[in-house]
Amino acid sequence: MNSAAIYPGSFDPVTNGHLDIIERGLKLFDKVIVAILINPAKQSQALFSVEERIDMLAISLKGIPNVEVDYFDGLLVDYAAKKNATAILRGMRAVSDFEYEFQLALMNRRLNRDIQTVFLMTGFRWIFTSSSIIKEAARFGGDVTSMVPDVVNQKLKEKFSKF
Repeated sequence: MNSAAIYPGSFDPVTNGHLDIIERGLKLFDKVIVAILINPAKQSQALFSVEERIDMLAISLKGIPNVEVDYFDGLLVDYAAKKNATAILRGMRAVSDFEYEFQLALMNRRLNRDIQTVFLMTGFRWIFTSSSIIKEAARFGGDVTSMVPDVVNQKLKEKFSKF
């Protein structure tokens, strides 16, 4: 049986912490579908367009087999069922993530009992990183080279050189 997991998120931008979760997820599942959630309420707040995020993910994941990059709107469990995924893969950095993630997992289980949620603790090296913190540091000229793939670092420099 081929197993697939959906790894949802905004990925605005993708970080090395995200890549760590994807690579570790591939040890548990035959395929990981990295799915960008299109949230109309947050689209105006995004630094990168969906197309830019897809491109950065595709470049960052080049050479890693069994990974698909996609986007979706609507209910995550509906998208997962459409993609024949058996699980939702979620990374957690700290205890503060747990309550929100637990609520989401319970709601998703209520909506579709056939799709499981699997939590992976973020690798210790990436525990402090988040897309928001990285964007904030980059906005003010901080060096985020070691926290993001090269393509993301370059795109952040391009975006913030315009401000």
